Amino acid sequence: MDRLKEIISNIKPIQKKLEPVIKAHLNNLTKPKGSLGRLEEFALKYLLMTNKVMPEPLKKFVLVFAGDHGITEEGVSAFPKDVTFQMVKNFLDGGAGINVLARHVGAQVKVIDIGVDYDFKNMKGLIHKKVSRGTKNMVKGPAMSRDEAICAILNGAEVAEEIIKEGATILATGEMGIGNTTPSSAITAAICKKSPQEVTGKGTGIDEDAYQKKINLIEKALEVNRPDPNDPIDCLSKVGGFEIAGICGMILKASELRVPVVVDGFISGAGAVLAKALCQHVTDYMFAGHQSVEMGHRVQMEYLGLKPILDLDMRLGEGTGAVLAMNLIEAGLKIFSEMATFDGAKVSPGNEADT
Repeated sequence: MDRLKEIISNIKPIQKKLEPVIKAHLNNLTKPKGSLGRLEEFALKYLLMTNKVMPEPLKKFVLVFAGDHGITEEGVSAFPKDVTFQMVKNFLDGGAGINVLARHVGAQVKVIDIGVDYDFKNMKGLIHKKVSRGTKNMVKGPAMSRDEAICAILNGAEVAEEIIKEGATILATGEMGIGNTTPSSAITAAICKKSPQEVTGKGTGIDEDAYQKKINLIEKALEVNRPDPNDPIDCLSKVGGFEIAGICGMILKASELRVPVVVDGFISGAGAVLAKALCQHVTDYMFAGHQSVEMGHRVQMEYLGLKPILDLDMRLGEGTGAVLAMNLIEAGLKIFSEMATFDGAKVSPGNEADT
């Protein structure tokens, strides 16, 4: 716990002393003031996060945390639990949606076993950070112990630190875990103080009967475990998941090191909600990659105070929306660093430019 407290204590709010300089440069580019809209916002946010007046070329990584969930024995997913380890192998073989989109935007995919109920041995390319072989069934008691929850957060932080040492300048959150929309809904309901009905969607595409059962199971899990909304670790341990914890730790460590994080969809959002509940300043270092069609994601965005970059009716997870958003953040930074200024191009700025 001391290591976690140290990370949290080192996270500081962004400093805005460079904001006038950055804005002056944006306003001196050869365009009407503010005419590139949110691309200018992305450039400003990234530079403030990193405390730089000129960006370096982006080195993009997506960290895909994988874990299993005891709640799957209740039939909350349209897919069997074995799909988790099968998809981990698919990620490593480069055949999943996240692999395709990461290649498209020039991002590297790192896959982390943080809680899969499978023995991968020394599988090449997999980062081994397993806390346990899946969580327990949260309708029968806590999903994990408090020590396991803290361990999973710290394991996520360690991975983020390692990847940043490799040169990452921006990270995207990714995940894989059959059944993981159920603990994500439970965490969101507990911390954001909403009913399960307000934050629960159909996940992998279950039918109406299974959906109602899913809501009832979340209600039961919250009743059985009574997670404390003022204690994020308690919420995580009682109704959470190991991959959600890993994402939380990744966000905390990246925020400590001032490396921007692009948060993906609903499951990643649960990790981000936990991170904010542990440290209010982490949202200073987050971009919201996209708006998921999972209904609880809007509740998460409201809690985090973030406006998603994309809205493409996506709900795959894996980090797919986040890596697509990276391209737009990069576009904003290239506008900032490569576009000519009025002075340099000898173009009249007109009356509206604020230089």
